[in-house]
Amino acid sequence: MNYPRKYKSIVLMSLPLLLFAGCFRNSASRSMSAGERHPTAIAHRGIKTLCLVEFENMTSSPQISSEITEALYQAIQKRDLFDLSLIRASDSDWKHLPIGPDAPFTLEQVMAARKMLGYDALMVGTVTSYSAYPHMAMGLHLKIIDLRDGQIVWKTEQIWDTADKNMEERIKKYYHDQVRPGFSPLDEKLAMLSSINFLKFISYDVAKTL
Repeated sequence: MNYPRKYKSIVLMSLPLLLFAGCFRNSASRSMSAGERHPTAIAHRGIKTLCLVEFENMTSSPQISSEITEALYQAIQKRDLFDLSLIRASDSDWKHLPIGPDAPFTLEQVMAARKMLGYDALMVGTVTSYSAYPHMAMGLHLKIIDLRDGQIVWKTEQIWDTADKNMEERIKKYYHDQVRPGFSPLDEKLAMLSSINFLKFISYDVAKTL
């Protein structure tokens, strides 16, 4: 079909804009799908060995840092991502470690930690808050440092609070999907009040981001 010259001109002028829009849309969709497929920064950097250091405790509950550290250690082990090691507060290495969870560190301290431990990376952190009553809540500030070059390759700063409705639904889904399918409403309430189950949920929630 033959169109008038002016309509041909309009089509030709519009074509670059349409192509640009199509390229932008395709680029955006590629970026989203690539982001879903790409490994995390930790895996991308080739980190094979990770040392988990018992977290500092800023709460009034003396055992909570060891309990959440142990729970997270087990959760990371289940993912089978690294050759994993754990330094507890009772170990001598814990006191002599050159890098702390919050203080700035130098490259010399990083190299000293790598020489001391022999691991690619180090996870350190702090239990910033914890309460069991009137509802379960915990705050964590964690990071992973690549001991080969001193880069912080992963970090999280979050509060898990069962009083939050969204958090409550996430916990229920975790229990249904990961722990015991077919929970009754009574089981769900008891699970929300259990510190052991709460720490397991937090550990699972953190470990899945690695």
